[in-house]
Amino acid sequence: MSVTPKLQVRHISKRFQGEQGAVQVLDDISLDAGSGEFVSIIGPSGCGKSTLFNILTGLLDPDAGSILLDGKPVADLRGRVGYMLQRDLLMPWRTVLDNVIVGLELRGAPRAESVERARHYLHAFGLLQFEDSYPKALSGGMRQRVALARTLLPDPDVLLLDEPFSALDYQTRLFLETMLADTASKQGKTVVLVTHDIDEAIALSQRIFVLSARPGRLKRVHDIRLGEPASPLAARRHPGFSTYFDTLCQELDIQTGQAEAA
Repeated sequence: MSVTPKLQVRHISKRFQGEQGAVQVLDDISLDAGSGEFVSIIGPSGCGKSTLFNILTGLLDPDAGSILLDGKPVADLRGRVGYMLQRDLLMPWRTVLDNVIVGLELRGAPRAESVERARHYLHAFGLLQFEDSYPKALSGGMRQRVALARTLLPDPDVLLLDEPFSALDYQTRLFLETMLADTASKQGKTVVLVTHDIDEAIALSQRIFVLSARPGRLKRVHDIRLGEPASPLAARRHPGFSTYFDTLCQELDIQTGQAEAA
């Protein structure tokens, strides 16, 4: 008996009207993510990754296709997902604590309960001593930790991530990848990461969906089998990591070798 995936994307298509006519951005995209599974979506620039992300978050409507959550069609996933972007979008007039609880505040949750839950995440993410600070006083990595805590606090069914760590230095990125992977694993979260970073996708994911150049179509699905690494850094050290990396580079037509002499 097969298990129903947590999230199913079925035959999604999207086009935009341009000056020279309609532009097909996504064409018949289908993919899924199981409960507690971490998957990534990669593809060349302009393939429609961000458009697909915006459809999943409910910011855009597809021209065709459907989204299912726990096997049931939903108009969109607003209220059922948490999402993070490259920009942290923290409100500069609110403290760290008040930024973290904003989602529960909008739902009308009692403040005392929201604060107690928020402090749990602030402690886990090493931010408790900064709860009364404002975003301008924080580093980029600290701001993204606040954004991650804000995303997790409402306890969403699914986490949607659009290159949340791409603007950070490598050391900070590794730290936040580990924090994300540990938290998602412990809480059994379903995670969908949209990224251009092949390295990051392999280190974090159980499966990777590769999209073709525009119009974006599902080109291939890779099962990532690196055992159960202790961290994303450990995954990068696995003997099989470079094989996946080379394969994905070839599929995306990324040149990794040295250019031939003229």
